[in-house]
Amino acid sequence: MATTITEECINCGACEPECPNGAISQGEDIYVIDAKLCTECVGFHDEEACAAVCPVDCCVQDPKNIETEAALYARLATVHAGKEFPPLATLPASLSRFRKA
Repeated sequence: MATTITEECINCGACEPECPNGAISQGEDIYVIDAKLCTECVGFHDEEACAAVCPVDCCVQDPKNIETEAALYARLATVHAGKEFPPLATLPASLSRFRKA
């Protein structure tokens, strides 16, 4: 999970319903992202949905925790057991920020 929510979070909650993996929840002081569930929206969107709706830009990539597209995509099988996704090699640009030109 290379996405994190910074302390600038204003607890507006805009990010939580946008997460296709249910990785975002209300923490003690700010919203938090569960690293075991986050796929940076790979397989769903061409950008992280939480970052797209955040009014204060506090959903950011964590430079201390960089993951590859393949690792994030592989996580989908665990997070969405029983759901089928196309092979990574055929994933269109609209379903991964890694495929932007």
